[in-house]
Amino acid sequence: MNAVAPVAQGAVAASRDAAVVVHGLTRRFGDGPAVLDRLDLAIAPGEFVALLGHSGSGKSTLLRTLAGLDPVTEGSVARPREVSVVFQESRLLPWKRVWQNTVLGQDGADRRDRAVAVLEEVGLGHRIDAWPLTLSGGEAQRAALARALVREPAFLMLDEPFAALDALTRLKMQQLVSDLWTRHRCSVLLVTHDVDEALLLADRAVVLERGRIRTDVPIPMDRPRRHADPRFEHLRSVLLESLGVHDG
Repeated sequence: MNAVAPVAQGAVAASRDAAVVVHGLTRRFGDGPAVLDRLDLAIAPGEFVALLGHSGSGKSTLLRTLAGLDPVTEGSVARPREVSVVFQESRLLPWKRVWQNTVLGQDGADRRDRAVAVLEEVGLGHRIDAWPLTLSGGEAQRAALARALVREPAFLMLDEPFAALDALTRLKMQQLVSDLWTRHRCSVLLVTHDVDEALLLADRAVVLERGRIRTDVPIPMDRPRRHADPRFEHLRSVLLESLGVHDG
């Protein structure tokens, strides 16, 4: 489910220019090589950052650390207290209706009203009382987004949230995330394997390789973005090359 986690141990105060600050973060499992190797990363307030990299590059470990699910043993991490995570699976509880899943763990007499407001925002106003098992894949991810947004996060992490969706639904969900980010302006870290998705959504793309940042490039294109933009093709080639793919 969406996680609201405490600040990781060893955290340092974020500067006025950054909502998230990772400094010298190192993470090992057993006697193996470092999964994260003295990693430095800063995300500005309201900035949308896409994180790319091959499997095993450290993306998920970084996200879990930022979510407070993995400990900080070397280095430091600072980020806002108000954090939400949307995972690849919607992780809805099948025995609770959609609105109840949306405000899961929250109190207050206005719980349903808050759920209704955010479900309408993500286009699920007609499914408020539905059971999760009756939702399509896209609807389930909309509910997961609603559950994240109802907590009014200052920092939203998206862990490949569209990977299991069909191509058309994925495009619709990308547009929804873009619209929601425009309205809420929280800092966002999107973990994705899709270069085009990163270029369509993010202000900046970061490529991890063996636990370190190989490439960190701004995406200075106006929204809404188009594949036909010459800058899109140039940045696409830069990111693909960083990932070891030569775009012919």
